[in-house]
Amino acid sequence: MSIPQQTRWAALAVAGLAAVATPALAGDKVHLDTTMGEIVIELDAAKAPKSVANFETYVKEGHYNGTVFHRVIPGFMIQGGGMTSTFAGLREKPTHKPIVNESHNGLTNTVGTVAMARTGDPNSATAQFFINVKDNPFLDQGDGYAVFGRVVAGMDVVDKIKMVETTTKGPFENVPVTPVIIKKATLEK
Repeated sequence: MSIPQQTRWAALAVAGLAAVATPALAGDKVHLDTTMGEIVIELDAAKAPKSVANFETYVKEGHYNGTVFHRVIPGFMIQGGGMTSTFAGLREKPTHKPIVNESHNGLTNTVGTVAMARTGDPNSATAQFFINVKDNPFLDQGDGYAVFGRVVAGMDVVDKIKMVETTTKGPFENVPVTPVIIKKATLEK
């Protein structure tokens, strides 16, 4: 093989490696400024377009500002986005219509992923979401829970939140004794 041919083959090999090593384009990010620190979530609109559009709508409208992580279960997840904490207890904020469940989209409920919370009706998700603090493969079975993003910064904050002391407030269990507030949610495109 001549030197020019070797050079071409080497250039092709390097180009191939570069193509494999180049990460996919990053998705939009949401910054949650909480009373315990900042959490940054990268959204995956390619695999969960309806869930991402829904989440971004609530962020843009300021819906999450002042809401709390109202359900905290170490060894499972932390849930927020739909309740405010009042002196009398938790109060649910009004929401838009529910969205279609996008589970089984190739994203799974593993540590640090973010999914839509819902009732027993698979198509009942509105504003509430949860962050998995451990791998939860059982949430991928049956109708599943739609993962739409992952924590890319602030997992240490998530780990602090999962360890807060909790209590029961009215019908709500696993409620932080000291509210963990989402002071502001902002979208980074």
